[in-house]
Amino acid sequence: MRMKKQIAVFLSLAMAATACSPAFAGETEAQTEGQASGGAFIAGAETEADVTIPSDMKFGFIFLHDENSTYDLNFINGAKEAAKELGLSDDQIILKTNVPEGQECYETAADLADQGCAAVFADSFGHEDYMIQAAQEYPDVQFCHATGTKAHTEGLSNYHNAFAAIYEGRYLAGVAAGMKLNEMIKDGKITEDKAKIGYVGAFTYAEVISGFTSFFLGARSQCPSATMEVTFTGSWYDETAEKEGAKNLINDGCVLISQHADSMGAPTACEEAGVPDVSYNGSTQDACPNTYLISSRIDWAPYMKFMMQSVAEGKEIPTDWTGTLASGSVKLTDLNTSVAAEGTQEKLDEVTKELEAGTVHVFDTSAFTFKGAALDDSYLADVDTDDNYTPDTKVVSDGYFHESEYRSAPYFDLVDADNAAGIDGIKLLDTNFG
Repeated sequence: MRMKKQIAVFLSLAMAATACSPAFAGETEAQTEGQASGGAFIAGAETEADVTIPSDMKFGFIFLHDENSTYDLNFINGAKEAAKELGLSDDQIILKTNVPEGQECYETAADLADQGCAAVFADSFGHEDYMIQAAQEYPDVQFCHATGTKAHTEGLSNYHNAFAAIYEGRYLAGVAAGMKLNEMIKDGKITEDKAKIGYVGAFTYAEVISGFTSFFLGARSQCPSATMEVTFTGSWYDETAEKEGAKNLINDGCVLISQHADSMGAPTACEEAGVPDVSYNGSTQDACPNTYLISSRIDWAPYMKFMMQSVAEGKEIPTDWTGTLASGSVKLTDLNTSVAAEGTQEKLDEVTKELEAGTVHVFDTSAFTFKGAALDDSYLADVDTDDNYTPDTKVVSDGYFHESEYRSAPYFDLVDADNAAGIDGIKLLDTNFG
């Protein structure tokens, strides 16, 4: 989610609400039914017969960057795969790349609507207001947006948000990382108290906080002594800053690195330093064969296929749609067995089954504390976002934080601005990027 809030929001939110957060994971009864109570449609493993798309029906796609960004490439590949599965011709999908998060997005969305697209999809958080503007002006066109937060409060029948439970994938990647730390301890390369992870994040937004926290909890589930330091670049794609951030973390004693940013900067720094790396949005094994461990990503093909089929059939698209492991929307890349600890694939298979069955929850409140205390059922998160990002929804029940159930975009935002920390065990090295 491209949640480009000002850093002041992060600080005021953290202090006024003791931070914002939430969680979900596994398959609850509501998820089995496909709809979380009062919240997002949770995609399950059910499959439907392919629908024939009329040969004159077109779909438009708006991307923030191009194929050079792993984030946007993931969406581009999803659109192409969905079109191929549905038998669409090349002229039935129109791909627009390098569309900024500004008025250019509205102009592009309007142009696609004028070209006859039955639905228009955009991939970055900052596109949202402009997609809403287009939806208001083109009521007969469906507008779908990844990572946004406003569909459930806008009241537009032709505007929709979508995301996926990527924290499940990050948790699994963390499991692989924790096992690698254990191997390093066993081999005498580090001691238990030196099992420090480094994480290169883009912004201090809920999506990033949810991501690094779920990764850390996965690592700690295998290596209880693990700690983590997080640095932020202030950009989704800045290869120089990401590489420098990873180098600084390595110099500060971090023995394994992961990231939530879109370039090869951090993986390259790890390969040069010989430090194990968990990438994001795709495998970096070809470029970093000696250090790449695993990666998690959202597969957008299931949603894009669902969107196009729904439009063709005249069916309603959910206001908020959340893909899961079970729906094939959350995936891990192939494990690099030459780097991974022995038994990692077996453990990943085991934990995947537990997540899908709901016997393990990523944000299990018994597995972490925040500022020395556990979260209780009274905790409120900012789900119905207003100008002040006021916490408004209870998100903890049944012993875990229900992430991405009350809306599709992440709202787990547990950070302590005063002490530059996340949940206990996570240290934030910087939060201001001007």
